Amino acid sequence: MAYKNADILRHIAREEPLAGTLKAFPGLTRERLGRLLEKIADNALNAKGAIDSSEVNSVLNRVRVYSDGAARGNPGPAGAGAVLVEPSGQIVDRLGKYLGVHTNNYAEYMGLLLGLKRARELGVREVEVFADSELMIRQLGGRYQVKSASLRPLYQQALKLLNDFSRVKLVHLPREMNSAADEMSNRAIDERM
Repeated sequence: MAYKNADILRHIAREEPLAGTLKAFPGLTRERLGRLLEKIADNALNAKGAIDSSEVNSVLNRVRVYSDGAARGNPGPAGAGAVLVEPSGQIVDRLGKYLGVHTNNYAEYMGLLLGLKRARELGVREVEVFADSELMIRQLGGRYQVKSASLRPLYQQALKLLNDFSRVKLVHLPREMNSAADEMSNRAIDERM
């Protein structure tokens, strides 16, 4: 028996617990996820009844990537953190990664890479990067040279990822305005995430 994709999506939206998805995206509510699935079912079907992937990906067109890194001892135990936020302020994802023994600047770049990779996985087209590392933001913006041999590959990887997006904005912000990403980088160290 053939089923229409719209019917399958509506069933998932109304009947499935969606616990795994809610766990993977802290801050996302069951109701909001259900509405998103209903919207996709109602609006993102082409004439043949199949999902148009370009419309599905446009559901999350732009995010803010808050990134941070921490190193206790510099160099010392290090962690990277990133938080992805919709323009409305809704948190899309919180990420953390334990890095072993590294410098703070290395951890800062790793936090950015973590956030950019996740944004790309989500099909995001436009990113606004917010970080409290003036060095990293100015290097990526072309105002500072990358003199450190250990940072150069991370810088190049970050530029390559940034080029995947149709629009990029880089913003240096004060440390106190980056507390969510800072929390994730420190949790990564504490919990060996």
